[in-house]
This record gives sequence, structure tokens and C-alpha cells, in this order.
Amino acid sequence: MTRNADPQLAPPGAGLPEVERIVARAVLAIQCLTGNRRSFDKRIASERDSILELVGSVNAQAGSQRVLIRRLPGMEDSSRNWSIFMTLDHLRIVNLELARVIGALTRGVVPDGEASTAAVKPSVEAGLEVVAAFDQSCTDLLAEVRAANDLKTAVRYLHPWFGPLDAANWHALAGIHLGIHRTQIIRILAGLSDDIRSRAAA
Repeated sequence: MTRNADPQLAPPGAGLPEVERIVARAVLAIQCLTGNRRSFDKRIASERDSILELVGSVNAQAGSQRVLIRRLPGMEDSSRNWSIFMTLDHLRIVNLELARVIGALTRGVVPDGEASTAAVKPSVEAGLEVVAAFDQSCTDLLAEVRAANDLKTAVRYLHPWFGPLDAANWHALAGIHLGIHRTQIIRILAGLSDDIRSRAAA
């Protein structure tokens, strides 16, 4: 892990290697078969709590420092040089988009536009305020799920990696996505310079 302001990375939206995408599809399919609304809600809540605990002592300087990490499975190459605040901003954006998609599908409506990984990249200017915004986005996502009578919707919305998904599939994906970026935050924290890490913990 290194601090690098301008590494050469794949462009946003480049996707995953084909073999990894096949594995990711299988993982999501297994999750959807073995889980349910309650277990998916529980994972979202658990991942939120874990992430908030990880970033709880992070100050503005530490949270804004970008750290280049090795690419995680399920994460695009363009996403591996983020700060903690950028990662939280990405999660905020995705959570709100997931709430929008699930809400539309449960009303029998296919959401406008196309799902795009390039469209949910974070702002490099994200600051300390994004911690509370991330927390609220989790609340909004869970509230949208609770409002739905049935997540096994007839209509589906296309994910660029996983194909057409119903609301239940999008719900299952939410916790998986949070888990990937929780690991990213752990690696970013490990890669912070010693002086910044000590000030963040003070």
C-alpha cells in the first residue's frame, strides 16, 4: 500500500476481469438462494456498524488522505486509490441509488437510466461530513426495503456485471457491496502514514 496522488489505473467503469465476474455472479446467486430479507437487512446493519466503528476516530486529515491499495475482488481498478471519505461517499451514492432502484421495482416500475459503475464514483472533495451522510444513506436504504410488500418483483433492472436483477437481488447485493468496501477502509487505515494515524487515534 502506498500514498500516490496520480497512479495509472484503469478508467472508471472498466469493470472486472471476466473470470472474476463469473465468480461474482455465482456468489450473488448463492447469497440470493440461501438468504432472505431479514438476513440481508441484518448484514447491511452489521456492515454499517462495523464501518462506523472503523472511521469513528478518523479526523479530517486522515480521512482525506488517499491510499493506493491492491485491488480487492469485486472492486474496479479505478477505485483502489481512494481516501476513507471517498470510500464513504461512494457507499452513500450507491446506497441511495439502491434505495431508488428497489423502490421503483417494488412499485412495478423499471428505473430510468442505466446502472453504471462509472456514475457512482465519489468526490475527491468528500470531507468529514460524509460520515453522517453515509450513516443516513444506510437508514434510507433499510427504510425503502421495509416499505416494500414483496421484493420478488416481476420487473427487473439491469446491473452491468450481474444482468437483470429483481428488488430482492439488489437488496442482497447491498450487504456484499458494503463488505467489500469495509475491507477497503481497513486497508486504507493500514496504509496511512504513521504520523497521521497517530493523530487520528489521539
